[in-house]
Amino acid sequence: MKHLTILVPAAQTSFNTFACIGGAYDIFNRANTFRKANGKEPVFHVELAGASEKSEVNNGLLTIKPEVYISSVRKTDLIIIPAISHDFKKPEKENALLASWIEKQYKNGAEVASMCTGAMILASTGLLDGKNCSIHWGSADSLRNLFPKVIVKPDSLITDEHGIYTNGGGYSFLNLIIYLIEKYYDRETAIYCSKIYQIEIERQKQSAFTIFTGQKSHEDEVVKKAQAYLEDNFREKISIEELSQKFAVGRRNFDRRFIKATGNTPIEYLQRVKIESAKKAFEATRKNVNEVMYEVGYSDEKAFREVFKKITGLSPLGYKKKYSKETAVY
Repeated sequence: MKHLTILVPAAQTSFNTFACIGGAYDIFNRANTFRKANGKEPVFHVELAGASEKSEVNNGLLTIKPEVYISSVRKTDLIIIPAISHDFKKPEKENALLASWIEKQYKNGAEVASMCTGAMILASTGLLDGKNCSIHWGSADSLRNLFPKVIVKPDSLITDEHGIYTNGGGYSFLNLIIYLIEKYYDRETAIYCSKIYQIEIERQKQSAFTIFTGQKSHEDEVVKKAQAYLEDNFREKISIEELSQKFAVGRRNFDRRFIKATGNTPIEYLQRVKIESAKKAFEATRKNVNEVMYEVGYSDEKAFREVFKKITGLSPLGYKKKYSKETAVY
């Protein structure tokens, strides 16, 4: 039987930390029960492990006690890192011991999966350098700034690379659990767990859930002014060449600075601003696709549809049907 270690951080916790721990512990054990009921051997011995006697959130409102200390886990096959608090800068207190232990176990053959902001702990080990990483869209900028060698993929729900798995934000950790169950158990067990816990199987993107607020956590004042201009005038026809001249910066240098500061080219940033406005219109008004398209500055339906789907993962009509208050069920 393989060994699954679900880590219990000693500090930097949030309510989502406990949700990830409880969800993973419950669903993996249910997968084992299903296997036994069908005459098969369980795949994992599941343990909660930490570097302290207990972990708590909100001044002890919720407390979890690890079953074992990580020092007693000499060999494990899969490590799950739950989400942590969003104000992470570096591993604090015993969490530094967890990071060191994760690195050692990975080099000893273990696979590692991070949930949401748990990617921060994983990235601090250096194991994500040069690798793709998914995380909650609201923490993507922080991850880029803290760990510039990590290839951040905020649109992806799950990444799977060299025995390292990461996933997006919030309760999408449930999709990662189903993904891992299919990988380690089988398709039948994954489908069973998805039905029991009512988790949508095969979801691959978190794009539709992203709320684009503009990447402003940088120090380039020229780029910040350019961002503000794009956000205030996105309905107009904007020439990026003229925009760079407006701020007295050569076009190539302007593009380079913009990408470094925001992770997007100026054109991509403008597209995201337009599509975010379109999303809000679909959610809150009765306007049809063409009306919204013209409102946000597009005149070519094909181009609008292609950019919308690239950014959200859904067609404009598909998004409208899913999120419009006209189709809401009460």
